[in-house]
Amino acid sequence: MKQKTIGNEARINRWGYFFVLPFVIVYFAFNFYPTIYTLFLAFTNSKGFKGLAGNYEVVGLKNFTKLVSDKYFWGAVKNTFIMWGWNFFPQLGVALILSIWLSDARLKLKGRGFFRAIIYMPNLLTAASVALLFRSLFGYPLGPVNQFLQGLGIYDEFIRGDGTPVREAFNFFRNVAMSRGIVAFVQWWMWYGHTVIMLMAGITSINVSLFESAVVDGANSRQTTWFITLPMLRPMMLYILVTSMIGGMQMFDIPFLLTDMRGGPDFKIRTTIVYMYNLAFQGVNDYAYAAAISIGITIIIVVLALIIYFAMQDRSEMKPSRVLKVGKK
Repeated sequence: MKQKTIGNEARINRWGYFFVLPFVIVYFAFNFYPTIYTLFLAFTNSKGFKGLAGNYEVVGLKNFTKLVSDKYFWGAVKNTFIMWGWNFFPQLGVALILSIWLSDARLKLKGRGFFRAIIYMPNLLTAASVALLFRSLFGYPLGPVNQFLQGLGIYDEFIRGDGTPVREAFNFFRNVAMSRGIVAFVQWWMWYGHTVIMLMAGITSINVSLFESAVVDGANSRQTTWFITLPMLRPMMLYILVTSMIGGMQMFDIPFLLTDMRGGPDFKIRTTIVYMYNLAFQGVNDYAYAAAISIGITIIIVVLALIIYFAMQDRSEMKPSRVLKVGKK
């Protein structure tokens, strides 16, 4: 009887391998192998169709040496963090307020499920369609936003070289600050609902007895939020910060489609991934240097994630406890 049971378990295990096999094949074909191949390309001089045909040489760390001193790459890193910062901090602030409101039973808000669905809905839209939508909304000179501003008598005013004043529609995508603001707003609008859901999950996981004890002791909503909710949300906010930073470093479709596909004006909207795409698939087709850029981005993400993790650790838990010894002298 025991041998029969062991035989049945062995057959079940073989079927388990069979069902796992498709995932393993897809993972190695579309994830593991491209990662290893990218790492290999970064140490070569592969360019264009010749590089794809195998006509390249191994050049060692030449691409990484170039990357360290590449002002265009570091400019793209700066652009990425500026637009990510403009997006993330308002996103976290608004999401915190909404998640606390929607999770507070004492407010007795009606239609919570409806509002959660509405808030999360932008996250379900594809980034390409959203980018094209906002490019049309802020189009020059007859986009809906310009028509609305002109209806209010608001124009872009400037003085020509001969001293003649000129009033015309706003060309949003020719202005660096406006272009960055539009990209940041689109990123905020698409992802704040996801952040609300994550924070609400963190709030609902807090032990209810903590809130009940605080209410019994006379604490109001502001005090329970400040002294219970926010400290207990530290792990969730750490997770959101790290994942948002990773997503920000991979920002591509919104700045790519909203601009001239090269991060204009003056390359101030060019993110690290847009820069990598431009080098790999537009112009020189420098696959090797683009691969080095992708590895450089990965290193930056890992270093920043570690810095954020250790910076947000609770120092009170890391300090050793002190025991007071009382004795006779």
